[in-house]
Amino acid sequence: MSYKVMGITAGRKNSNSEILLKEALMACEEKGAEVTMINLKDYNILPCTGCTSCTKNMSMGKNAGCILDKKDDKKKIMDVMLAQDAVLFSAPTYDLMACSTFITFAQRSLSYETSFLETIGAIEHKDRIAGLIAVGGSTRAWQSMALESMQAAMFTTDMKVVDMILGTRVPGNAQCLLQDDLVARAHKMGENIMECLELPVEERRWMGEEDMGWCPNCHSNALVLGEKQWDGLYYPVECQVCGAGGTLEQTDGGKWIFKIQKDGLLKDRTTVAGRAKHLEEIAETQGGFFSNPESMKLVKERLEKYKKKTFKTV
Repeated sequence: MSYKVMGITAGRKNSNSEILLKEALMACEEKGAEVTMINLKDYNILPCTGCTSCTKNMSMGKNAGCILDKKDDKKKIMDVMLAQDAVLFSAPTYDLMACSTFITFAQRSLSYETSFLETIGAIEHKDRIAGLIAVGGSTRAWQSMALESMQAAMFTTDMKVVDMILGTRVPGNAQCLLQDDLVARAHKMGENIMECLELPVEERRWMGEEDMGWCPNCHSNALVLGEKQWDGLYYPVECQVCGAGGTLEQTDGGKWIFKIQKDGLLKDRTTVAGRAKHLEEIAETQGGFFSNPESMKLVKERLEKYKKKTFKTV
């Protein structure tokens, strides 16, 4: 069976992010994949305006798309991306997280929330997997949110991340070519992607380094102290990326591990069911606000104070 694999990079032409992505894609091509690749720098992607038009309509069970879809290239890319079996993303890290080019593209994906669109029958379900590559000039210390910020962009379009690479200490243009092991690891990612695609959907799994990250569910390296959620659910410690909940435990050997508790995956953002719980939150918080005339009236009255207030600008 021939699989469709797409590469999307947010890095400079012929530099580290693009090179490593191409290496991974070449491995996919060698295994018979039909490969497509784009560099986001070649396209016009407008930033999200924060109009909330997409979520307003979602809270009412409607699909309105994005108000910017006819003004830039986002929809053109998404129409192709959502038809793929696997998508590999790469992005440079300039300061802790993935670059703004990637973030701008990613934050426009809310109107493509697949779990919602599938629920209302707008699209059919498709199982997709993804690989992520982040590259920067320093060690993880200055890339601590790089892969995690990229992971956070995978949920809305139902991409199951099965492999990730953090390329470190390559600040120079194409400097990654001096790290043979890093280039080989990118090639291995492509092989891992193809191997995973051959598995039955229910058996597709994490293909990267087994001990990568704190979280055994999504392999992110970011944990936060838990707090009571909108519906009262509470975990002492949460994975910042997938939302898994549990506690920190120390092994007999003195190593600390993140232990996911029995109900810790109730709102796992890597699953359709987990994201559907967030849609319930949107329906209650946003839908409840816009459907309450008294609240709307009160906000409108109080807003006048801030509309009239101005300050010196630049």
